[in-house]
Amino acid sequence: MGLSLISLTSLSFKSLLGNPLRSGLSVVGVFMGVAAVSATLQVGKISQAVITKQLSERDAPTLIVRSGRWQPGVPYRPLNLEDLEYLQRRLKTVEAISATSWRLWWVDGVIFQDQVVNPQDSMAVTQEYLQTSGRSILAGRFFNSTDFEQYRPVIVLDQILATELFGSQNPIDQKVYMINRPFIVVGVIESKIQSADADKEGLLLIPITTNATIIGVQNIHRIFIRIGDLDRIDQLEEAVVQLLEKRAPGQEFRIETNVQDIVEQKQTLESVSKALLVVGAIALLVGGVGIANITIASVIERTPEIGLRRAIGATQFDVMLQFILEAAILSLFGGAIAVITVHGVTVVVAKQFELPYEFDSKTTLMALGSAVLVGVGAGFLPAMRASQLDPVKALRGD
Repeated sequence: MGLSLISLTSLSFKSLLGNPLRSGLSVVGVFMGVAAVSATLQVGKISQAVITKQLSERDAPTLIVRSGRWQPGVPYRPLNLEDLEYLQRRLKTVEAISATSWRLWWVDGVIFQDQVVNPQDSMAVTQEYLQTSGRSILAGRFFNSTDFEQYRPVIVLDQILATELFGSQNPIDQKVYMINRPFIVVGVIESKIQSADADKEGLLLIPITTNATIIGVQNIHRIFIRIGDLDRIDQLEEAVVQLLEKRAPGQEFRIETNVQDIVEQKQTLESVSKALLVVGAIALLVGGVGIANITIASVIERTPEIGLRRAIGATQFDVMLQFILEAAILSLFGGAIAVITVHGVTVVVAKQFELPYEFDSKTTLMALGSAVLVGVGAGFLPAMRASQLDPVKALRGD
């Protein structure tokens, strides 16, 4: 009759404690491997959190399309609203496409009562701008189709500019003046960074048609195409170039993205994480080899003990399970110490550098699971060999 799991576990602990140096060396090997794996997973989680935070603080990822520079012998062709509609009809898979005019050079100040504020940025936009920028409406509404069709003198401010201009007053439906013309504030949107080299400072928006009536020009400056998947930026850029070159042969178009720095950072972090994961896997395998060697040495050293246990009724499964339990205990103990250590170090580093970090149980279970899997896998063959020893020969120490 076989021993109970509790009895086998107790015997495994006693056996490990009987040779603390050997057990300690095994734990150190597992500790190094799991620490490397756990640290790699934490780097990946923190990196993803940092990128997510950076993306949340700026406009949604977009491709920005501009007309190319003037070329000798080639008539300069600025972008127009027909180009926008052309791309909207053909790029069905993108989330949104919008356009803006040049910066509103005629806006030299926004006047409300006795308050004058100069916006840091001002743009005339199409109706889809809110979808491409990813900004939320905080008060009022965004421009509707009637605003564009009837060339209404309405404006939308971001939160920073609204606070500077109106303080604690409700800005919605307030009348302000620019170039001695009245404009009505219809909405307030959240403040965000437009790109890596921009600041989160006051933004003023008007309908692109309203701007055309003021300056007498209908051309647009930029087309914004919202990016759904950062990993497919190159494919989307290639598709846009092909469409525009087909529409305007011989013309040059400049395309960039407002998240190029984040994309490069993401690619670098992914490469570093993969390299660290390989190092961690190698370290964990080295720890597994150490457990295998120690298990083999333990089997050879305890051959008479194995024979005696078999002689008094222990089954082959009991013997094999005991050695597997010993490997699992060493792996679990070394892995637990590694996870706790890495967590403590990560908390200190995250606080020091103000990095977003939260304890992730899935990462912990993955690290511990890999440790136990490697440990049990490394100890399985020696354990099976121990269970197959002939009791009589084992008692003689053969």
